[in-house]
Amino acid sequence: MTVPRLLDAGDGAFTIEFGDRIDPALSARVAALDRAVRAAIAQGALPGVVETMPTFRSLTVLYDPLRTRRAEVQAALGPLLAAGDDAAASAGRQWRLPVGYGGEAGADLDELAAAAGLSREAVIDLHAGTIYRVYMIGFLPGFPFMGDLPAPLHRPRRAEPRLRVPAGAVAVANGLTAVYPWQSPGGWHLIGRCPVPLFDAAADQPSLLAPGDSVRFEPVSPARLAELEAAIAAGDVPVTNWLETDHAAA
Repeated sequence: MTVPRLLDAGDGAFTIEFGDRIDPALSARVAALDRAVRAAIAQGALPGVVETMPTFRSLTVLYDPLRTRRAEVQAALGPLLAAGDDAAASAGRQWRLPVGYGGEAGADLDELAAAAGLSREAVIDLHAGTIYRVYMIGFLPGFPFMGDLPAPLHRPRRAEPRLRVPAGAVAVANGLTAVYPWQSPGGWHLIGRCPVPLFDAAADQPSLLAPGDSVRFEPVSPARLAELEAAIAAGDVPVTNWLETDHAAA
């Protein structure tokens, strides 16, 4: 097992790096340490530590330099780091999210199919037939970086990013897939639209998805997509409608 590296991140933070690739095992180590640090903060065992920021392969720890010193924080994290290395990855929640493939929000579907030498139906079957792991949330609030995309659908990011990608756009790039929670610029290839909001600032957990969760996509017709969009906008569809299994509550 690779020994983590400690990297400087300013006068109030440092990063614990577990590796240099996107890998489920590295992601599990990050998640285990993140859970342990958050639990210690809640118990008052890490005074001065204010926040953690998990990524694919690292965890950044932010602390108040007026309340504690880096050496003290790193010493306190030693036992948590050792315990996290031996801990099994916890099962996250399992989600089923509807997607209307193609259309305006999926403008790159046919181009992706042509590049892969597949029909658009085969691309949809491949994308919807895979269960994806949420590796991290970033770029935008609620934006999930999910892997691992089937190899025939791997494409580099667009040479010219779009200035406006619509909220709900389902996209792929390299070995990852994602759903844009907000309208924003973006360089991923757009293949469809998901009507489910992925971020709610008023919710107890604003981001619908979390690292360690798994997601599968369910193709829906344009008519069904319109029905879902109307029902969600009216508040008639609870978030739990998209939840298949909640291991966190088990």
